[in-house]
Amino acid sequence: MATCSRPRFVSASASPSRVSLRRLHTVAVVSIWEPRPPLRAAGCCFSQTKHCCMRSTKCLASGPSASILKRPIKRLLSRYSSLIIILRGNLDRCYNAVTSMRQDGASKHFMSVGFGRMVLGMVLVMSISAATYTAPSSSALTEENLLFLEAWRAVDRAYYDKSFNGQSWFRYRENALRIEPMNTREETYAAIKKMLSTLDDPFTRFLEPEKLKSLRSGTQGTLTGVGLSIGYPMALNGSPAGVAVMTATPGGPAEKAGILPGDIILAIDNRSTEDMDIYDAAQRLQGPEGSSVDLSIRSGANTMHVVLKRQTVTLNPVRSRMCEIPGAKDSSKIGYIKLTTFNQNAAESVKEAIKTLRDNNVKSFVLDLRNNSGGLFPEGIEIAKIWMDKGVIVYICDSQGVRDIYEADGADTIAASEPLVVLVNKGTASASEILAGALKDNKRAVVYGEPTYGKGKIQSVFALSDGSGLAVTVARYETPAHTDIDKVGVIPDRPLPSSFPSDEDGFCSCLRDSTSPCNLNAAQLFARS
Repeated sequence: MATCSRPRFVSASASPSRVSLRRLHTVAVVSIWEPRPPLRAAGCCFSQTKHCCMRSTKCLASGPSASILKRPIKRLLSRYSSLIIILRGNLDRCYNAVTSMRQDGASKHFMSVGFGRMVLGMVLVMSISAATYTAPSSSALTEENLLFLEAWRAVDRAYYDKSFNGQSWFRYRENALRIEPMNTREETYAAIKKMLSTLDDPFTRFLEPEKLKSLRSGTQGTLTGVGLSIGYPMALNGSPAGVAVMTATPGGPAEKAGILPGDIILAIDNRSTEDMDIYDAAQRLQGPEGSSVDLSIRSGANTMHVVLKRQTVTLNPVRSRMCEIPGAKDSSKIGYIKLTTFNQNAAESVKEAIKTLRDNNVKSFVLDLRNNSGGLFPEGIEIAKIWMDKGVIVYICDSQGVRDIYEADGADTIAASEPLVVLVNKGTASASEILAGALKDNKRAVVYGEPTYGKGKIQSVFALSDGSGLAVTVARYETPAHTDIDKVGVIPDRPLPSSFPSDEDGFCSCLRDSTSPCNLNAAQLFARS
């Protein structure tokens, strides 16, 4: 374990106690600063002005001997042999410097021995003061302390804001090790969570072992949960209210219980979702395989109570279909692609959907990112490259400014020319916002909907030695137009009708039915103005 690099005693058996160190500190000061009567030799010429007091080398030679300084120091070192390694080098260098002054000839002037004594005293006191500080050794730390330090170091190395929300991160560590109880694993977890809360960053968070395992499996295409994709519903006044079911995985626990898209989750394990963030709700729905979760669901005018047993479900990040619009010429066939998450299969799944739709003579596309809360950052970049043959995708920034630039170079482009519409809403977050912002700022797509979530930060996951982990904000990002969307979101080019459906079948119906309140004019759907 890395420890403080300040001097430490060589041997615990040879180290004086804290009390004796304090006494040593006092003795050292007295030995160096003990006042002595002024000594003057015959013929000693002093030049005293308000600016300086200088002696000639003759006076220096006849003044108090430098050995006067060395004798009491040697006595100290003989009593405290453990300090010899720390102090001897400094002492010898200072003593040799004084000796060389005395032998250097009469033509040079030097500082007075009094001032030399002062400097040497300061060196000794500083050396002893440094020696009195000993960072906690690995042998003095418990297993729980070491786990806490492991979490502290991960944040120290990776966190994007090096002011750590305006606090001394090192001092927080020292205080926490001294004050916070860490006798059990639960207490240590609580101490880590408390430490992270001081950053005032909701996306830098602690992950218990099961949550870390579930998060990793989710990005790999499987998830241990109830098989629900969730998002923000729209209340009558247009503001988010609770958590809505977007889709239920076929064959999953939720679908078997009769939960349908459009249903509202009122509570999870008796915790109301009225003001619950979708990230928090998603974490509560996930858990160990075989464990249970208690849901209160409003389906239409009815409210039901269900208990679901979590299981491993396979996540398909893409759903697609072709919408054929009667009477439309250039836009008679529109390819609809619903991207629900950015797991490691996302980019390839989008490519496959595009190729399948093209085989059906699709000439334009709609990419639906509504209620896509993000996922893997690299997948977002790869999907942007599918639609763009050139241009900046995103700027990665830290406290010093732009750190990295991701750009499209045309190497992975397969659909850079067809008309494209992107649908977003309040549930569009993180990697989804990077993608939507890139397509909008490069004028590659027309964006419809409402302002997105506004998560302008990027996290990395760090595993700890006990199987738990941390999600740590490592950077913030700006769109190609240098827009910082944090807490603001991507602003769409046009709104969607308030009754616009969230599923692919409803989308096609709205385009076909010109009398429907949710209808969008297919002929003008892709126009910029």
